[in-house]
Amino acid sequence: MLGEYRISGRRAAEISASIERAVGEGALPPGEPLPPLRELAARLGVNPNTVAAAYRTLRERGVIETAGRRGSRVRPKPATTARDAVRVEVPEGVRDVSDGNPDPALLPPLAEAFAAAAGLGDREPVLYGHSPVEPGLARLARAGLDADGVPDGPVAVTSGALDALERVLAAHLRPGDAVAVEDPGWGSVLDLVPALGLRTVPVGVDDDGPLPDDVRRALAGGARALIVTDRAQNPTGAALSAARARALRSVLADHPETLLVEDDHGHHIVDLPLHPLAGTTRNWAFVRSAAKAYGPDLRLAVLTGDAVTLDRVRGRQRLGPGWVSRVVQRAVVRLWTDGAVDPAAVAAAYGRRRDALIGALARRGVTAHGRSGMNVWVPVPDETGVVARLLHAGWAVAPGARFRTSAPPGVRVTVSTLTEDETELLGEAIATALGPAGEPSRTYV
Repeated sequence: MLGEYRISGRRAAEISASIERAVGEGALPPGEPLPPLRELAARLGVNPNTVAAAYRTLRERGVIETAGRRGSRVRPKPATTARDAVRVEVPEGVRDVSDGNPDPALLPPLAEAFAAAAGLGDREPVLYGHSPVEPGLARLARAGLDADGVPDGPVAVTSGALDALERVLAAHLRPGDAVAVEDPGWGSVLDLVPALGLRTVPVGVDDDGPLPDDVRRALAGGARALIVTDRAQNPTGAALSAARARALRSVLADHPETLLVEDDHGHHIVDLPLHPLAGTTRNWAFVRSAAKAYGPDLRLAVLTGDAVTLDRVRGRQRLGPGWVSRVVQRAVVRLWTDGAVDPAAVAAAYGRRRDALIGALARRGVTAHGRSGMNVWVPVPDETGVVARLLHAGWAVAPGARFRTSAPPGVRVTVSTLTEDETELLGEAIATALGPAGEPSRTYV
């Protein structure tokens, strides 16, 4: 047990730091069992309660997990080894279609909007004690949410969608609670949940969103929260259909205590209608990010939800960053009111690129998925081999391991900057990469 590594420390903080350092350095690999509390306490000459406190800290940080009588062990995907590390190094001369970024050519210029926001700030400085939310932003956001059928609720502003998700989960859940997450799904969420000391329960996904039977099993099995991507799901491009939304609302109606969190990061880059689930359960949150349509560096998302959830989020936010810069908020208001982005044109551009690649693959007998957004998911039988062969052929794609827990292997292709001439070349490269390893899988759920 533990090989040559010796855990050290006399205080709980020192013991937990020793273990976490070993995990980060690879001396304690994923799945490695840790000594029983009393055994380690005797070895270190400390009280068993000290070791228990150290293990509790590590569980809360997502480094280890405890499985009853089987004891504690390093998590298969500890928070110290983020999924972002599962990426391809892109050599010079290789075309990168792995990054998940929007097309810079479709992002609006920011200089004029920020100049106007700064000018307003000079005339009306935002000081301590002022509202954390720009009134104009709240009005515009609420009007858009109303038009999309999102239930009424207070509005908060966070530093992006992931910040909102973390604050909502922390407002209701405690270490050890289970969260149902999409599989395949956003790698950052799959990292965030264990980092908060929570347990992930994978839920299968098809082109219409999370599978109702999987959600039902997860909630019946004790999952206290469900995270759903409404449109442009990363990595599969799934989008909730009206029929799937009705089915999921029916499941959630049987579990009204579930914390429902919806991520609509596809706002203004998707032309499919929104079918929100919000309001089906007592506690819910709906987050809408500006990153994909207006620029990732804006770090701004609008959050709404039930009164209790928003009160907890805003209260905790006051004790941390306080608020998201009102200069940034005012710049986003200017971008929205000036129509700096044409959502229909942006959605159409991404749609043409997705459809072109999916079509090129279909003509070669390869099934791919991409109902909305800027990514295409290609199921493959041998993920590592396909990624390596594509890299050799001059294409860098994202390994599916970044986005899945128990789902079958696949690769994600970001089509946001893919040109018409490149599409056929990439389709041929993917089909060739799949060929030697066998026929491609036909489903990813």
